[in-house]
Amino acid sequence: MKTSLLNTLDSPADLRRLSLPELRGLAHELREFVLSSVSKTGGHLSSNLGTVELTIALHYVFNTPYDRIVWDVGHQTYPHKILTGRRDRMHTLRQLGGLSGFPRRDESEYDTFGTAHSSTSISAAIGMAHAARLKGEHRRAVAVIGDGALTGGMAFEAMNHGGATEGAGAADVLVILNDNDMSISPPVGALNKHLARLMSGNFYSKAREGAKHMLKGTPLYEFAKRFEEHTKGMVVPGTIFEELGFTYVGPIDGHDLDSLIPTLENLRERSGPQFLHVVTKKGYGYKLAEADPVNYHGPSKFDPAVGLQKPATPPKPSFTQVFGSWLCDMAAADERLVAITPAMREGSGLVDFEQRFPKRYFDVGIAEQHAVTFAAGLACEGLKPVVAIYSTFLQRGYDQLIHDVALQNLPVVFALDRAGLVGADGATHAGAYDIAYLRCIPNVSVLTPADEDECRKALSTAFAQNHPVAVRYPRGAGVGRQPEPGLATLPWGRGELRRESSLAMAGPAGPVRRVALLAFGTLLYPALAAAEKLDATVANMRFAKPLDTTLVAELARTHDALVTLEEGCLPGGAGSAVGEFLHAAGLSTPLLQLGLPDQFIEHGDPAKLLAMQGLDAAGIEQSVRKRWGAALTLVRPAVND
Repeated sequence: MKTSLLNTLDSPADLRRLSLPELRGLAHELREFVLSSVSKTGGHLSSNLGTVELTIALHYVFNTPYDRIVWDVGHQTYPHKILTGRRDRMHTLRQLGGLSGFPRRDESEYDTFGTAHSSTSISAAIGMAHAARLKGEHRRAVAVIGDGALTGGMAFEAMNHGGATEGAGAADVLVILNDNDMSISPPVGALNKHLARLMSGNFYSKAREGAKHMLKGTPLYEFAKRFEEHTKGMVVPGTIFEELGFTYVGPIDGHDLDSLIPTLENLRERSGPQFLHVVTKKGYGYKLAEADPVNYHGPSKFDPAVGLQKPATPPKPSFTQVFGSWLCDMAAADERLVAITPAMREGSGLVDFEQRFPKRYFDVGIAEQHAVTFAAGLACEGLKPVVAIYSTFLQRGYDQLIHDVALQNLPVVFALDRAGLVGADGATHAGAYDIAYLRCIPNVSVLTPADEDECRKALSTAFAQNHPVAVRYPRGAGVGRQPEPGLATLPWGRGELRRESSLAMAGPAGPVRRVALLAFGTLLYPALAAAEKLDATVANMRFAKPLDTTLVAELARTHDALVTLEEGCLPGGAGSAVGEFLHAAGLSTPLLQLGLPDQFIEHGDPAKLLAMQGLDAAGIEQSVRKRWGAALTLVRPAVND
């Protein structure tokens, strides 16, 4: 891999000394470096191959980091990281202690805003632009937003605000739409390139403002304004952005530095809210990714010369696949079922469902608030909506969950994928809070299946209810327990004993079982392994709400201590539910709560991250012995003959 030019660049200041021909060569080297790097570490590929030229042009034209660039979504920032002094650390990408896969303010001064969830960049950039104005600083704020992220309502809320003010109070902000969901169509050619330069240049700007000044207050003003909008609308799709108060420019070829750089230079000198439409291609420059941008969106390690290969032995089915299979089977059995996803068809396992039940499939875009209330509307009319959504994304629809679903007690099922730690994606995508934020809402129930088979049964159980129910399950595969066919359910609100301490048969004085481990979700299996060393009882609780209080009370009366286990935050979580019940019932059995601490967990290998939090078998055993080591060594009562 030839990166002789790239290796000479330590910051964007070095980049700005290059000639245009050198920048074209740099784009080739940078693209090759991204491909080589991601093939070794895994990560997001297609989106980053598509932003190479745009990244170069932005850092070439704008005085970063003094000028602010906010990337939305953050997984398209690998070229940005490479050009801003982190090239030599790319081999640590998404690994424990290494570079994040997203922008992070504490990682680099060039990462002006942390972004991993979508549709936030315009709000942040407008805030930065107004801050610069209030502080008297002449700096530019640029938001780079993808076409998918523009489906989020928050982006339009931001533009509605950012374009509403005029004159001295206007935000000097540039919004760049990175439109990568289409190939470059014929309109994006010489004519559009000429129009983009014309509309971004001083002549057009001054002529436009001069005409506005002369005609304002006359009957011709509104006519001229409408004539301009509709004339531009015939050749560019920018009328909606003009209506929101932004001056629209584009679309232009996002891989053409000869077009990008002069257009950005023109826009840099203009005041007020500007909107540039850039068309790029996902996977650009790597034919395999261009042909299949979905599978190359976030690949694991692979050989670029060969491409992605199917593993020799089929992997264990993931929880996402278990959900997708169940969804199709339940839809075949009950025609009331409809499925909703906020732009996560592949990630949430809905590909087969869309093909088999297209009329009952709804992708609402990156609009979690709308997804939840849309489901509520469907439920009001007698349908049974299933919202397939990541745990961390449901946070964005929390008010709708409370106000529109729970308050009206509507039968909506929330299939919460990516519950718990998610490994390389880190804190922004970790589903650490769902038990806590759902458990406090009236009418909402929360199921925590321990494995693949129980997950399928939990989903059927949730679907059978007539109120809101969430089923949380982790990313990836579990222990490999094959789901039973059919649509069997679990006993509502009931856990089960999976292991009983041998101390239960200790004599006529009664059972002395010492410690009982109460596991919520997939931590059941490390709990069972730890219990073998501790000779402890293990309960598979299954439900965080309603809590099986009968089982908890029985374990509290017959054990010296209880331990709760959850892959979720400790404050307000399932362990808190057990503690609240014990207090209300007047039971004084000591309680140890194990889960995720009150801090954000970094990215890294999931198994290692769990071990670091003491949630593997060894960690559970160690925590219990540390708390009750002396009690665990007590001699069993003698048996009277």
